[in-house]
Amino acid sequence: MVDLGTSFSGFSVDDVDAARTFYGDVLGLDTVVENGILRIRFADGHHVIAYPKGPAHVPATFTILNFSVDDVAATVAELRARGVPFERYAGTPAETDEDFVFRGGGPLIAWFTDPAGNICSIIAAD
Repeated sequence: MVDLGTSFSGFSVDDVDAARTFYGDVLGLDTVVENGILRIRFADGHHVIAYPKGPAHVPATFTILNFSVDDVAATVAELRARGVPFERYAGTPAETDEDFVFRGGGPLIAWFTDPAGNICSIIAAD
């Protein structure tokens, strides 16, 4: 019988070394580069990969990773202190406060991009 119970996702980057530095050193995630592909491991045992596309890379126009946290504003403040710039998107500035947290409905959320321009978020845990 086919077992498709184990899966992972991936996204492209233009520079694997820059991605490893960002996800590993800046965000503090467990990372390893194997055969030119970055593997990002999470505490719950899951992982994603970032694969090189070089100059052919186009940043994702959607959120590639959502980091679920208990305190969005505190997490944003800590990551900003580490040099992570957060985003305010067109159409949301009135609801995005001075802490870069979107409070316009739904869960609290804040967005940032990785060095390759891919969108990530900090989102309130359920």
